[in-house]
This record gives sequence, C-alpha cells and structure tokens, in this order.
Amino acid sequence: MSHFVNYSSWALLHTAFWDSVQKLSPRVQIRNPVMFVLYVCCCLISVLWLQAFLSNASNSGFIGSIAVWLWFTLLFANFAEALAEGRSKVQAVALRGLKQTVMAKKLANPAQHHQWTVVQGQMLQKGDVVLVESGDIIPVDGEAIEGVASVDESAITGESAPVIREAGGDFSAVTGGTRVLSDWLVIRVAVNAGEAFLDRMIAMVEGAKRQKTPNEIALTILLIALTLVFLGVTVSLLPFSAFSVTANQSGQIVELSILIALLICLIPTTIGGLLSAIGVAGMSRMMQANVIANSGRAVEAAGDVDVLLLDKTGTITLGNRQATTFIPAKNVTEQQLADAAQLASLADETPEGRSIVILAKQRFNLRQREIHALQATFIPFTAQTRMSGVDLAQGTDTRMIRKGAGEAIAQWLGMSVETLPNDVRLQIEIVAKRGSTPLVVADNQQVLGVVELKDVVKGGIKERFAALRQMGIKTVMITGDNRLTAAAIAAEAGVDDFLAEATPETKLKLIRQYQQAGHLVAMTGDGTNDAPALAQADVAVVMNTGTQAAKEAGNMVDLDSNPTKLIEIVEIGKQMLMTRGALTTFSIANDVAKYFAIIPAAFASTYPNLMYLNVMRLSSPEHAILAAVIFNALIIITLIPLALRGIHYRALNAGALLQRHLLLYGLGGIMTPFVGIKLIDMLLAAFFTVQG
Repeated sequence: MSHFVNYSSWALLHTAFWDSVQKLSPRVQIRNPVMFVLYVCCCLISVLWLQAFLSNASNSGFIGSIAVWLWFTLLFANFAEALAEGRSKVQAVALRGLKQTVMAKKLANPAQHHQWTVVQGQMLQKGDVVLVESGDIIPVDGEAIEGVASVDESAITGESAPVIREAGGDFSAVTGGTRVLSDWLVIRVAVNAGEAFLDRMIAMVEGAKRQKTPNEIALTILLIALTLVFLGVTVSLLPFSAFSVTANQSGQIVELSILIALLICLIPTTIGGLLSAIGVAGMSRMMQANVIANSGRAVEAAGDVDVLLLDKTGTITLGNRQATTFIPAKNVTEQQLADAAQLASLADETPEGRSIVILAKQRFNLRQREIHALQATFIPFTAQTRMSGVDLAQGTDTRMIRKGAGEAIAQWLGMSVETLPNDVRLQIEIVAKRGSTPLVVADNQQVLGVVELKDVVKGGIKERFAALRQMGIKTVMITGDNRLTAAAIAAEAGVDDFLAEATPETKLKLIRQYQQAGHLVAMTGDGTNDAPALAQADVAVVMNTGTQAAKEAGNMVDLDSNPTKLIEIVEIGKQMLMTRGALTTFSIANDVAKYFAIIPAAFASTYPNLMYLNVMRLSSPEHAILAAVIFNALIIITLIPLALRGIHYRALNAGALLQRHLLLYGLGGIMTPFVGIKLIDMLLAAFFTVQG
C-alpha cells in the first residue's frame, strides 16, 4: 500500500527500544507469565547484588553480572514484541492520517436531492441517507442506493485507477475517506460513528488490539506448565543442597543467585519472549499483502485451512469469456444465428453478452438495427433465469428470441435438454468438453444453434494448485457453468474437485458438508449472494469492491480485490504457524542443551562428582553459569528477525514439515547452545585472564 513506510528505519528501532524499556512495568509483564517470572527473578537478583555490594562480598561482581544479563534478557524479549508492534503502529499512524473531518449532505428525503443539510460526518448514524457529488469525500461507509459515480479509492487500496460505484449489484459498497471524481451517489450509511472500515483497519493493525489466538493460548498454557514445573524443581533444590551438605559434612550450599540463573535457563524464555512478536508479525505480514484480517484468529485459521473454494472466473481463469464462434443448427445459416444472438444480447450488459454483439459486428457487419419502430421488450440476463433476450412485436406477430444456457433455453421451450435437436445437443457437448461455454439461441420455437464462449486458464495456476495439494490442501472450483464445461476447466487447471451450476444454496451446503467432515474451509466472494457461504466459511475473504453485506459476513477484506489472494493468505497463515512451531521446537531443544552447561556448574560445590557431566569442558563453574545466562539473552535478540520475517515458506505436508523442523530446528536447537556457550566461556576466560 502506498501509505505504508519502510519498516527497517532507524526511527522504528529507536522507538521500539524505548517502548521495550516502558514495557518493564509490572502491569505489562504480568500479561506474559513466563516473562513475569523472569521479571521477578531480575528484581530479586538485583536486591541480592545490592546486598552483596554493600557488604563488600567477594561474589558481588559475579551476582552483578548475572543481574545485568537477566535484565538484558527481559529487555530483549520486550524489544521483540515492541518491534513487531512498532511496525503495526507505523501502519496505524499512516491510516490515521487518512482520517479527516468531512462535512456530509444529509438528506431528509432520499427522493429530494436538493433538500439537504450539512452535518459533520462523525454525527451520521446507521440508516441515514447522504448525497455525495463530484469532488466530495464520502463521509462514512455505506451502500449506494441511487446513482452511479467514479470513485478514487487510492487512499485505501493504493490503486491509482478509479472504480465505478453504482446502486444495485455487487459494486454498490462505498468506503469512507474515498473521493467522488464524477457524477453523484445517494448513499445509505451502513455503520455508526467509530465503526467505519478505516476505524476497523486502524484497530486491526495496532498490536495492542490483537487478541490471542486459540493455538497461541494453548501454547501459552504449555509454557506456563513448564515454567511451574521448573520453578518447583528449582525451589526444591535449595533444601536438598542444604541437607546434602549437612549429611556429608562437606561442600557448600548452592547460592540463591545461582538457583535464579538456573531457573531462567531452564524455563522456556526464548519462545516465551518471542511468542507475542510472532503473532503481531503475522498480522503485519497480512497487512503488507493488502489484506485486513478481523482478528488473529482469522490469520491462524488460514494456516489450518485444508479446503479452498475458489471461483472459476477471475481466479482460475482470466475471467474474460469471449464469444469466438457461431455454430448454426441444421438448415440455419451462420448469419441467421449471429443476427438472432446479437438481438438477444442487446440488453445483456455482461461481458459475454457484449462480446456476442461485437463478434456479430466483426463477422457479418451487423450493427445497431432500427428496432425502435417495433415494440421491443428486452429481457435482461439474470442469474436465476440464466438467459437474456428480446420480444419484438409487429402487428399481431411477436418474435421471441432467447439466448442462454442449454438447460434454460430447453426449459423456456417447454422441453428437456435431451429433446433438443441432435446436432445442437452434440455441439453443446463438444464445446463443453473442450472447456468452453455453450450458449443456445432460440427464435420462437426454433433452435438456431450454439454460440461458443472461451475462457483462458491463468498461467502457473496449475503449479500453485499442485503445491497446495502437496501441503494437504484440497482445491475446489466453484462455477455457474454446466458440469461438462466445469469438468474440462477443472482438468486443465488441476483442481481436485469442482461444483458446477453453483447457487448460493449449493455453496453453503458444500461448505457445511466439508466442515461436518472435520475440514477447515476458506473461500472468496464479493456479492450479497455470497454472504451466507462467507459467513459459514472458516476463512472468508471479501473483495474490497464487494457489497456491504459480503464485508460484514467475511472475516478478511482484500483491498486489492484480487480473488487469487486467497492462496497467498493461506501461505501467510501457514508461515505464521510454521514459524511458531519452528521456534518452539528450537527453544525446547535449546533448554535441553543448556542443562549440560549450567547444572554441573551450579551444583559443583555441593556435589563435586557432577563435574563429570561438564562435557563442554567449561573453564570454571562461575564462567559456565554466566555463559549460559549470556547465551540465553543473546539467542532471543538473534531470533527476532526470524520471528518478524517468518521462516521460509515451503509447500510440504504435515509429516514432511515435522521431520524438517525436528532436523533443522530440533537438532539445531540442541547443537547451537553447545557451540555458543563454549565460545562465550572462552571469551570470558580470556577476558578475566587479561584482567588478572
């Protein structure tokens, strides 16, 4: 989006640093139980250091070093969350800049456009009716109920090309803050003050507004459980140490500062510090893709989706079906067919209808005819009738011409598809089998032939569906075409299944069937007739050009109005889940390795034989403990870029993904502390040798 800035600026890092300091407040830390335990330990060891320093104890320097690095650990964890939230705050600030006080022309009577009163936009309530004219800013979200206008939506979508908004149909929704470039609209306000799309966008991108997702809550509970277990173990070690020293009459009781260091190295501080940042960054990545998610739950659900419902037109195909061939019936000329097809399409404002008119002009120079002398009644195309036409009355004779789907024309003729002329029925099958759409033309009771409409499958879409299949995601194409046409397109595109002759009822039924079977379903839509299915789907992506009813039914809005964005949304959702899983695996594996460094060193004074477990050959118990604490802090700051950027997305199934995580992040998480702690120990030994 054009109004978003570069996230990697030094100003953002500077702001995130000060935000991380402000997050040291107990009221903030208590929201994260793992970090709150770290916070309490930081305060406690600071008191122990102050006590040792005032008493001039020999170990005050050691305790002070541990205290400093524990505070750094907490600060780095805060910094990860602050940096992720900072990216969202930059977006929110930019969006707030779009808000302005707009004066609205409120109509007392929608039918009387000249009688309006000027009010502030924020004073409008749901159901009010306003007039916007050329040059006006649309004051609030609403639905056009009269008129047609060209609207500049670049402030919201970043797209410079203006769009047409008109009453009725699927392009009647308007967004507050956009500008009318030409003509006028009468708009019915759809939301109350503070509930507009721009307000929702600001709320979505602010990290502070983000609610924890179910998976995140479950992981937080697991982390709390691990923290309580290790807290109980650590607390019990002090009396065990005292009892051992008393019983053996040798050794020293383990120090409280060492137990604090041990606890912090044992509890899952790495993933605990990065968990919130991963969630905030997932929302931010969705926003960078020009998608507004209603909640983190929607983003997470996108990662769990295993069934994708995609519209054929505009998603799988280019969406510009064009008339390419006139195929006349027996004893009918091609020109007769073209003439009737053009007449039947004069009132058909769909792209297909206009293309038939154009093809007839190109092939036979059939141009606008003088039919005003006749009593012409045009029958426009509708999704219910699936045909269009014209009735031409001259005296007592009436010529009724219809053009539409084979089933619709057959029904209009009072017959079934099977009773259509054999040559026409054969052509319908041939056209459908090669992936085109056959339209039948009839003049009174005579079937004149077939018009072939072609649509082109998008390049590379088959490979994307193959990648989704490898991830275990089933793709289902939804189309209003007949089964033969749908089957041909589905085979060419490489989808797993298709729903032909789709209606709002059949879409809703299909989604419920998949959900009852335990699947999570995602779909796209933009029209009012899509609203029931969108409301039922687990992930419902609504085009920004869609109706207000569709936007209210969905849980995501695509500002680019690109139906193929659904595939990218699923990838972002899966990337967030994969990142969380990878870093959790790495964190737990990290803790296992740290045991070998800190446990022998922590209890060497009480149990000297434990030094046999010093497999890393660390220079001294003090250096081992300090090295483990330093590594525990540095690993958080090292993983921040990965948490914010997300791990590289790979189209793998669950089994292969688990194996990869265990090898890369599990094995890597075990080996990294051995290398890191050993290097830090060597630096500490060299430093203190030089100091000595």
